[in-house]
Amino acid sequence: MKKKILVIDDELSIRMLLENFLSKTYDVIAKSDGMEGLKWLELGNMPDLIVADIQMPNLDGYELIKNLKSSGFFKDIPLIMLSGIESSQEKVKCLKLGASDYMIKPFNPEELSIRIELLLSRK
Repeated sequence: MKKKILVIDDELSIRMLLENFLSKTYDVIAKSDGMEGLKWLELGNMPDLIVADIQMPNLDGYELIKNLKSSGFFKDIPLIMLSGIESSQEKVKCLKLGASDYMIKPFNPEELSIRIELLLSRK
């Protein structure tokens, strides 16, 4: 059975790129902001990994990490954060909150795919 990846990004082009690229190997579910992603999770869906943007409307990446990490159900799901901001301060903040990894946009989808594989193999 294919592993499930939840992609959360408010940019349609990124969602489409990730869906197209990752769906060869994984079952990809895409949501347009943190609130939508959380609602989907709260319906009882369990992805094997989450790839999420930081700058999003309604519920940003930081709030998403806090919500997931404070939840008994979702705290162990590996989380890769995407950001358009290249700042080690932001990277440190994400990792401290509990993100598993952090990548700067634009990113190489192949590199992301390798990072996903590595995280899933550790589970």
